[in-house]
Amino acid sequence: MSFPDRTRLQPLMQREQKRFVNERPKSKALFERGKKSLLSGVPMNWMVKWAGAFPPFVREAQGAHFYDVDGHRYVDFCLGDTGAMTGHSPSAAVKAIEEQSRRGITLMLPSEDAVFVAEELQLRFGLAYWQFALTATDANRFSIRLARQITGRPRILVFNWCYHGSVDETFITLHPDGTAKARRGNIGPPVDPSVTTRVVEFNDVPGLERALAQGDVACVLAEPALTNVGIVHPIPGYHHALHDLTRKYGALLIIDETHTICAGPGGYTRAENLEPDFLVFGKPIGAGVPGAAYGFTQQIADTIMDRHSLEDCDTGGIGGTLAGNALSLAAMRATLTKVLTKEAFDRMIPIAERWTAGVQKVIDDFGIPWSVTRLGCRAEYLFGPNQPKNGSEAHDAMDFELERFMHLYAMNRGILLTPFHNMALMSPATSLDDVDAHSKVFREAVRELMG
Repeated sequence: MSFPDRTRLQPLMQREQKRFVNERPKSKALFERGKKSLLSGVPMNWMVKWAGAFPPFVREAQGAHFYDVDGHRYVDFCLGDTGAMTGHSPSAAVKAIEEQSRRGITLMLPSEDAVFVAEELQLRFGLAYWQFALTATDANRFSIRLARQITGRPRILVFNWCYHGSVDETFITLHPDGTAKARRGNIGPPVDPSVTTRVVEFNDVPGLERALAQGDVACVLAEPALTNVGIVHPIPGYHHALHDLTRKYGALLIIDETHTICAGPGGYTRAENLEPDFLVFGKPIGAGVPGAAYGFTQQIADTIMDRHSLEDCDTGGIGGTLAGNALSLAAMRATLTKVLTKEAFDRMIPIAERWTAGVQKVIDDFGIPWSVTRLGCRAEYLFGPNQPKNGSEAHDAMDFELERFMHLYAMNRGILLTPFHNMALMSPATSLDDVDAHSKVFREAVRELMG
């Protein structure tokens, strides 16, 4: 009989749902009230994907923990799906936000913090020039537009089951017959994404070269390692090949570090000495305050300025009234200098190693056909025996029903994982006790599934 036994999984899930609802009457009441003014009762429709009958409504959060309105305390391994990787409300960022909010929030004018943050990003990532946005999605979109202008080419290239926020061109997947089509669930794409985008499997060097050789790709938009479909590491030599092939065929390389910043203070780019033309960094850069940055090389900067028109620079589809606002930049400065430091990563990464070891021990002790992997201070388990080599393998190891059970079981016992997959992220405030609590709950869940 395959693991888990579905006849056992279903009654366990029903039991956990009943417990969740019974123990959270205030969240349930807020959810029902919200249905009268919020689509599906939540501020963003995807929030209904949390593994309960409704999401727990938050009362307060601090460090690596939060409380819901019913008084339940949680160890937060989701951390805003990287947006709160700093931990919730780190004191240095809170102080900077409080002080800047009194001095002014948004002005459409630069502040000294903008210069400081750009200089810090130069040191961390090695790219010469920087600009700011409110989200990594915007930073990716702006980089793509610039790449198209510079190369004169229409298409971009992404990897199957990649994650780059809500960029229209990236919601595309490879089907088993090799055709590229809109990703399932893609809502109202402006055009068929196969018109704008080529998609290949991660780690497939021959496939990458065939796609680039057609000569119409302006840029490759790449996570250094796949993350949102489960962690998929690059094979040895893959990034060297990616760099060389983009140069050979005249495409620009955009590295999106929004999730892979977990690899260290300079992300995967500095950890592995990558050399992108553009780099995007969002989510935790402002300790939860909306903000993002995109950097580029001296050569890219020179090309942009050669085509710069002062009269038209506000109508090019790049920027935004609130981009680079004073509050975001103050939060970024505090976060980069006092929260997401080298010392913080030196602590966070060993804690993630302990989380991974705890999950692996349970997998080994019970002999279940699952696997666990890690990237810096980010770790994840998958419902398959082997670590995936590409997006399709990672996606095929997903199990929506089983995932919801594992998440709900953990949530009922004070552990929060990312709702879209089995990801755990460590913050500077995460403790060994937090990790050990997850290992204990994970073991209990697997034991119940085994029967």
